Amino acid sequence: MRPVSLDEVAGQSHLLRAGSPLVTLANPDASARTGTSVILWGPPGTGKTTLAQAIARSSGRRFVELSAVTAGVRDVREVMQEALTQRDLYDQSTILFLDEIHRFTKAQQDALLPGVENGWVVLIAATTENPSFSVVSPLLSRSLLLTLKPLTDEDLCVLIDRAVADPRGLAGAVSLSDEGRSALVRLASGDARRALTALEAAASLAVPDEADGSDGEAPEITSEHVAQAVDRALLRYDRQGDEHYDVISAFIKSIRGSDVDAAMHYLARMIEAGEDPRFIARRLIISAAEDIGLADPQALPIAVAAADAVQFIGMPEGRIPLAEATAYLATTAKSNAAYLAINAAIADVRSGGFGPVPVHLRDAHYAGAKRLGHGKGYVYPHDAEIGISAQQYLPDELRGRRYYEPKALGAERDVQARLEKIRRILDGQ
Repeated sequence: MRPVSLDEVAGQSHLLRAGSPLVTLANPDASARTGTSVILWGPPGTGKTTLAQAIARSSGRRFVELSAVTAGVRDVREVMQEALTQRDLYDQSTILFLDEIHRFTKAQQDALLPGVENGWVVLIAATTENPSFSVVSPLLSRSLLLTLKPLTDEDLCVLIDRAVADPRGLAGAVSLSDEGRSALVRLASGDARRALTALEAAASLAVPDEADGSDGEAPEITSEHVAQAVDRALLRYDRQGDEHYDVISAFIKSIRGSDVDAAMHYLARMIEAGEDPRFIARRLIISAAEDIGLADPQALPIAVAAADAVQFIGMPEGRIPLAEATAYLATTAKSNAAYLAINAAIADVRSGGFGPVPVHLRDAHYAGAKRLGHGKGYVYPHDAEIGISAQQYLPDELRGRRYYEPKALGAERDVQARLEKIRRILDGQ
């Protein structure tokens, strides 16, 4: 069912408009020209290989396909040399489709540069990883970066219905119920390959055994057949890719926003995708300190306890303390006052906002310290009736500077009231 021309491609309409780079590459009238190399970046099953092959067929160009999993520098150089020969002797340009370019080392990618720069080949490279991190800069600057999107439900419906009826597919041997179609679309999660694989498996379940006979009508694929064929939805997640960062970002922001249901959803996605539970636990600890702070002093110990529990009992049971900590952090009071305080203090220090430690606070225990006046005038707070003595602690240059400003939320409300009194005493008021 792989499309043989760009007209048959479902989805990616934003890349297939008239005059776009891909459409220009597929134009047979332009086959003698070199064309612009492109890097196709997108999730699996969105049509990267399909687009490359359709362009090659439509343009009449010679098509060579390499996989970064199996090809080495020698293979690349052989392709470049053959492409140069084909161009010089037969006036035929070559499209080199390189799948999973992110698996190529820097040396292997550098081997592509002469052919791309001199126009020996038109490179169409495919990757599921962010090219900014996985493709060398010289190659990236010589290519157009085109981003593929997951297929929409409408795109998947077109593909599924076409596969049911087309002679290249099931050729009308089965029919498809509306519920069955919806189930296939839902399970595919924007992946055309997944949709067609599930359709084929469901069709084999729907076709009755010869011994059962048939009434002449095409058997219908129902949602029950789909459920038997595929046991769960495809979960897009790469522990080293964008999805890894996007999901953990959504997880932490959901906790910060006090949406416990969304936080549980993203936690479940990470667990089901096989994310390292220690990574999740570390982010919970950071969230407890950054977003909750003294609004609930129990948040940090609970997050640390969850991390210890995961380390101790492992998975899958470790999901339970992770869920407990997630629920606690998402539903408790929030304050980032301590986080803002340390950031402001660091900013002052980095900008030169510091001065000598006040003499009365300096260490007076080493030989000669008292002769320098260290410690002179220091008032021991425990000697004061209320345990706080009126004296200066900040350097002169920062006297009166306020970093920590507690919020009137949760337990920090009490801290706020107490701190106002403390600061008045310290200032001698």
